Amino acid sequence: MLLRANVLICSVLLIDSISSAQDSVPVDDWKPAVTNQNGKQFPQVNSEGRVRFRIHAPEATAVSCTFRESSEFVKDDKGFWTGYTRKLDEGFHYYELIIDGAKVPDPNSKYFFGAMRWGSGVEVPAKDKDFYAVRKVPHGQMREVLFYSESTQTDRRAFVYTPPGYDSDQKKRYPVLYLQHGWGENEYGWSVQGHAGLIMDNLLAEGKAKPFIIVMTYGMTNEVRFGGLRNFDIKHFETVLVKELIRYVDSNFRTLTDQPNRAMAGLSMGGMETKMITLRNLDKFSHIGLFSGGSISMDDVNNTEGFKEHVKLVFVSYGSKEVGGGRRPRRGGDPEANSKALKEAGINSHYYVSPDTAHEWQSWRRSLHEIAPLLFASEDSAE
Repeated sequence: MLLRANVLICSVLLIDSISSAQDSVPVDDWKPAVTNQNGKQFPQVNSEGRVRFRIHAPEATAVSCTFRESSEFVKDDKGFWTGYTRKLDEGFHYYELIIDGAKVPDPNSKYFFGAMRWGSGVEVPAKDKDFYAVRKVPHGQMREVLFYSESTQTDRRAFVYTPPGYDSDQKKRYPVLYLQHGWGENEYGWSVQGHAGLIMDNLLAEGKAKPFIIVMTYGMTNEVRFGGLRNFDIKHFETVLVKELIRYVDSNFRTLTDQPNRAMAGLSMGGMETKMITLRNLDKFSHIGLFSGGSISMDDVNNTEGFKEHVKLVFVSYGSKEVGGGRRPRRGGDPEANSKALKEAGINSHYYVSPDTAHEWQSWRRSLHEIAPLLFASEDSAE
């Protein structure tokens, strides 16, 4: 009886201590996150979008996490520390645990590459998660390839998504989308955090998009310190992409190699890269997608020879929390106004805002889902 009483008292103290850091006690419908390592019960996510952590660190004197405004972590008599976050946006989030001042990965989470490191991530289930869920539909393949870059004198990696049926019909050729990640991430981002393959599988099964190949590679050629993006010279990566990777893909996959059948899109830094590279290489790219990565203005159009003749699609997107309430991105002007101006000038321009999300993967997953049906849809994209 004494033991049971002590356990009850400890539980009450734990709940009181944790809830004191929050406006309200979390809803008690916790479930293990889908991003956990197999068999691990934590982190857990509830219906409010809070994440609860539990880590065994009996010798530690302080434990917390990198999510701002999280509760105080409390240690029980067995050395387990427990704490939870504020309500988070739907979708994927990077995080670390902080144990006695040291930021470390959570041993319960799978590891993902983001923020310039391999570390932890947690998925907060989204109401619209079905568009990237694993369904009983035909699936394409995510292929890992190495291609030699003469300009950097290195073997570089790319992931190539081929749609369902790619191997069964050896005569069919496909358009190609070159899809870029954001700053601090790498070529794994779109296939792992972004679920690009599953998004395409589901769209194709629903007959909502044309089948096309997606190529994803690392978007940098020099390593610069975190926060030092201003020192990045895109010309070197442009050489890798335009002169080396495209040649490799067209030589090793059944692609349609003409300009109307080649697109480029990217998120954040990848959007910046997409804009700069496509505007300088309109003989190579006809479809442009910028996700949280600036926009294209009429000045860009007027200063780029052949823009109206060569560009078949301009797609710009942001999370609502990036542009809502009078906010606008730091770079690129007003994306909605720019998109409207392009449309009024007769350019196939689309502007999309992801509801209730910020600069994060759920915005970009939705952006891919929105742009994919628009790609290569024009009549002059021959197969």
